[in-house]
Amino acid sequence: MIGRLFQGVAGVADETHSFHAGSAAPSLIPVPCSLFPAFDKLHEECGVVAIHGHPDAARQAYLALYALQHRGQESAGIATADGQHMANIKGMGLVSEIFTDDVLAKLPGSMAIGHTRYSTTGDSALLNAQPIRVESTKGLIAIAHNGNLVNLGNVRARLERDGAYFQTTSDSEIIVQLIAHSHAGSLVDAIADSLGQIDGAFSIVMMTRDRIFAARDPRGFRPLSIGRIRNPEGPDTIVFASESCAFDLLRAEFIRDILPGELVMVTEDGVTSRQYATGVPQSSCIFEHVYFARPDSRIYGRWVQESRDQMGRQLARESGIPADVVVPVPDSGVTAALGYAEEAGLPFRFGLIRNHYVGRTFIEPEQRVRDFGVRLKLNPVRNLLEGKRVILIDDSIIRGTTSRKIVRMVRGAGAKEVHLRISCPPTISPCFYGVDTPSKRDLIAANKSIEEIRRYIGADSLAYLSLDGLLQCCKGKDPVGYCTACYTGNYPTGWVDVEELQPAIAVF
Repeated sequence: MIGRLFQGVAGVADETHSFHAGSAAPSLIPVPCSLFPAFDKLHEECGVVAIHGHPDAARQAYLALYALQHRGQESAGIATADGQHMANIKGMGLVSEIFTDDVLAKLPGSMAIGHTRYSTTGDSALLNAQPIRVESTKGLIAIAHNGNLVNLGNVRARLERDGAYFQTTSDSEIIVQLIAHSHAGSLVDAIADSLGQIDGAFSIVMMTRDRIFAARDPRGFRPLSIGRIRNPEGPDTIVFASESCAFDLLRAEFIRDILPGELVMVTEDGVTSRQYATGVPQSSCIFEHVYFARPDSRIYGRWVQESRDQMGRQLARESGIPADVVVPVPDSGVTAALGYAEEAGLPFRFGLIRNHYVGRTFIEPEQRVRDFGVRLKLNPVRNLLEGKRVILIDDSIIRGTTSRKIVRMVRGAGAKEVHLRISCPPTISPCFYGVDTPSKRDLIAANKSIEEIRRYIGADSLAYLSLDGLLQCCKGKDPVGYCTACYTGNYPTGWVDVEELQPAIAVF
């Protein structure tokens, strides 16, 4: 049975609208991924939001997605419902490009779910943009999914044998198809039954014409929280989001994380919950604290800012070295660098300035500039670096190509020494739980020793945070089990792609 949690809450034509952000002017060309430092990082997969009981739910979802834009920049979508009808608008591009006032006006209703996407399974195309909407024997259902299913091939093949017709190549649609083909009597039971058949990472929000659902996988790989916008004149608005920073923009009160294996339902009568799976060890993604989540978010019961500050401090304790200045690689290295500088008693300086206004296109220079992409995004402050022994702080090294260019840039600005410090352990294995990771053959730490990496990137010294140190830095008041497969190669589930785990045949 579904048990009562707390009281308070209020619920567009049946057609799907599609929108595609305008293409660049002919004089501009797209920025290749390899040009930017951020693209030599692990890519987050998605962000999800849900709103129940607000007269302008679409705009609330838009604002929440705006706060979660860092979790995916390929596509975005919002679906709304008013108790009888459902509307769905999605497009390729950024949230601000897709959802203008005119577009939001086409999304009436007091309920909404939203999604911002970076694809990990399925093509990067409009048909795979979410929310995905399916008409079924259980009624009209829209879903937005953050994560990645690892047994999707087997489940999809079984569904197709049973007559399921898939509209997309996204693994997210499998969840809705399982619900549609479930023999359970009620919709809630069908959802619980379906979630029990899939394996991998999923934090999902779903919407029917009159209800909102939210759930996390039994291992709690991806974050998902519930919040509330208080309404003194009526039922409160209930909000779900991948990160609590979205609540801040909505002036919503953070209530708690959705528990691993928990299914929450919101109707006009209130909020109820059931535990559809138990007894599975928690394996929350520790890289959310290292890089993915915004530092002003609270996930897994702990503030991200606090975790990253502690990572920097622990890094200084483990691998401190005489130096003159601590410099972060912006923006992801800033908080750890602050912690390192305070712990080491060294001055912190923004010796690299990031250009936040590059956009997704640029005018190509007539002559190729060496390391053009890095210089387009970052520029050194020569008077802060010249003649100095520099501690350069970054959150991770994936392929090593960007780190090499940044070290070269700092040396070119006159640094006497460059010591690179990384606020996580070496990344040696790909992720199969919703993070777009290169295969093992492309991960530099899986194929080179730390000394070989140091020589490749050209630093005077290189040190990573230890795994024990990282786990200690992310330890909260309540015990949390973390997935560290990217650092250890020990996966909490089966069904991993062995081809992706093969080491490189040739050295870099």
